[in-house]
Amino acid sequence: MSVKPTQPGGVLAALSRLRDMHTVAFVGAFIMLAACQSKNASDVLDPAGGSIVAEANSAGASAVPRAQTLGKGETKVSMLLPLSATGSAGAKGRSMFDAAKLAMADLGNDLITLSIEDTHGDSETAKDLAVKAMASGANVVIGPTELDAAKRLSAISGPTRPPVLVLADNFAGAPGVYAMALNEADSAAAGAAAIAQKGKRKFVLFVARGPVAGAIEKRVANGLSITGASIALTLRFDPSNEAEKAAADMAATVGAPEGIVIATGDASPLPLLRALKARGYSADQMAIIGTARWLDQPVVDPLYQGAYVAGLDKNETGPIADRFKAAYGYAADVNAAYAYDSVALATGIANALGPKGFSRQVIENRNGFRGSTGVFRFRADGAGERSMSLYRIQKGVEKKIANAVTGY
Repeated sequence: MSVKPTQPGGVLAALSRLRDMHTVAFVGAFIMLAACQSKNASDVLDPAGGSIVAEANSAGASAVPRAQTLGKGETKVSMLLPLSATGSAGAKGRSMFDAAKLAMADLGNDLITLSIEDTHGDSETAKDLAVKAMASGANVVIGPTELDAAKRLSAISGPTRPPVLVLADNFAGAPGVYAMALNEADSAAAGAAAIAQKGKRKFVLFVARGPVAGAIEKRVANGLSITGASIALTLRFDPSNEAEKAAADMAATVGAPEGIVIATGDASPLPLLRALKARGYSADQMAIIGTARWLDQPVVDPLYQGAYVAGLDKNETGPIADRFKAAYGYAADVNAAYAYDSVALATGIANALGPKGFSRQVIENRNGFRGSTGVFRFRADGAGERSMSLYRIQKGVEKKIANAVTGY
C-alpha cells in the first residue's frame, strides 16, 4: 500500500466521507481510510490480513501486565491504565491493555510509540502520571480510567497541553479533555429523542441527584427540543431511598406524561419502576426510557420489560470482538472497544498529519469518526457524542428496533 500524508483539510474531508461508508465495522479501517491514499481500498479494509491474531496470540496476555512501551513511531502516545488494580478496575485495565496491543499490532506499530503506564487504580497516581506525560512531550494522552483524576486534569491549562482521550465512565468532558466512553446523558437524550420522533411530546425526567444531574437534564432537553417535545418536569432524587416520594411527586404534578426518562447512574432503577407501576405508569402502558447503564446488569426483572434504551450497537464491535477473543482467549467488552478505538484514532491522525496533527480542529471535526463502537465525535467542551441503536427490552434481553439513533 502506498501511504502519503494528507493536509489537514484533506483528512477532514476524508473523515466526512467516512460517515456514509458501511463496508467494514471496525475503527482501524475507517480511520486509516482517512489517513491513507491507496489505489486499492482492500489494502486498508483488512489491515489484519489474517496474520495479526496469530502474532498477538503468540505473545499471550499476562494476568497482571507490566508497564511497557510498544511501537516505534515518531508520534508519542501515553496510555494510563489500572493494570495492577484489584477487582473490576483491574479487570477493566487489563482488557484495555490487551485491546491496545491488538490495535498496535493492527495499525500502530510503525506509526506511534505507545507508552502504557500503571495507575494502580489510584486517582492521585493517575493524575501525576498524566501531568508527567504532558510535560515529557506526549502528543496525546489516552486515559485515565479514574474519574476523579480525569476531573482534576480538566483544571490543567496551557497552550502546549496535549489532548487527552479519557477512558473514565461518566466523564462529562472539558475543553481539550475528551470523553471516550458513552455517558448516561447522551444515552438518555438519544432514547428520549427517538420516542419523541414517534409523536410523543410531554416527558418527565427522573435523574439521580449528583454532579452530573444538570448535564443529563440539559442533554435530554436539547434532544427533545429538536423534535418539538419538552420536559414537563424534572425530578432529582436518591434512587436508593426516595423512589416512592419521587413517583408520588410526579403523579401529583404532571397529568398523563407521554414518556418517562429514568437516569439513575450506578443505582438500580427497579425501586422507581416499582413505585411508578403501583401508580399506573409501566412500560406496557406508556413509553419508559432507560439508559445504557441499565444494560450493564441483567434486565430479566418483569419491571424492565417493554422499556426503551439507546445504546451502542453490538454489531459494530463484532469483527474486533472475534479477533480479540481469538488473540487472548476471553471476550472483549465495551471497555476494550473504547481502548482499541482510542489507539486507532491516535494512529490515524499520526499517519495523516504526523506528531503535530493532534489539534482541536482535527479532533473536534463535526463529521466525526467511525470506530468499533460506532460513529462518534467530540464537542468543543470535550463531551463525546455517539450514534446509537434503539433497543426495547423484551423477555429479559434487549432487542434492537432501530439503527443509528444519535445523541448529537
